[in-house]
Amino acid sequence: MANQAFQCTVITPEASVFEGEVEFAVIPAHDGEIGILRNRAPLLCRLGAGQMRVRIEGVEERWFVDAGFAQVLDNKVVVLTQKALRPDQIDRSKAEALLAEAHAMEVVDEISERRKTQAEASARAQLRMAAG
Repeated sequence: MANQAFQCTVITPEASVFEGEVEFAVIPAHDGEIGILRNRAPLLCRLGAGQMRVRIEGVEERWFVDAGFAQVLDNKVVVLTQKALRPDQIDRSKAEALLAEAHAMEVVDEISERRKTQAEASARAQLRMAAG
């Protein structure tokens, strides 16, 4: 790979999901997407629920990631997340059930409102990924 590549690692509690050199990465931070190229300034951010994309030798790969943290340092990106699923690993009916469950959550305080919002965002992101 050309000198524009950098190391990327995606880790869940169960396994190392991906490790390799990539040309670029896009991660879903809690407040929006962040694009990463070689020689990016150091960064530590909280992840939201959404799509992570990387390009490897001109081919894009995608994962649904759900919360966690990402660090960019010295041309290395490390993503620590609870979930990292490829689009074909997402069960559409399960994601729809999670969305329905989130809509039905009773909100009694600010913490439960935040949990409901996060659950809805996670389910919607999975459905978008499953749709292609």
